Amino acid sequence: MAILELWTFPVETAPTIDLTGFKVEATDGEIGKVDEATKDVGGSFIIVDTGPWIFGKKVMIPGGLIQDIDPDTETIFVNRTKDEIKSAPEFDETRYRDQAYRDELGGYYGRGAMRSDANR
Repeated sequence: MAILELWTFPVETAPTIDLTGFKVEATDGEIGKVDEATKDVGGSFIIVDTGPWIFGKKVMIPGGLIQDIDPDTETIFVNRTKDEIKSAPEFDETRYRDQAYRDELGGYYGRGAMRSDANR
């Protein structure tokens, strides 16, 4: 997956929909709720508050990993497993808008090919 694609939502979302608070589902179950989201072309991502699942940690997920958004149930589906998300580089609140941090995160998530939604 090209770096630009990794940081761009592959699904259409209405520009007026605020994704904050939406539930986030990995291919094998819920991982938390959206704490922050951006829809910048080539720089979109969601920050997910995992709550007790990973001891209250937050994770940053590039927009390109989103396979579907259901506005009716306020749910975002990502095409990675809970373990893949849990093993991602630690979220760094001071660096998450820096390109070097995004490159590091992109290197981790970009290793896996885009998955189909057959597991959902």
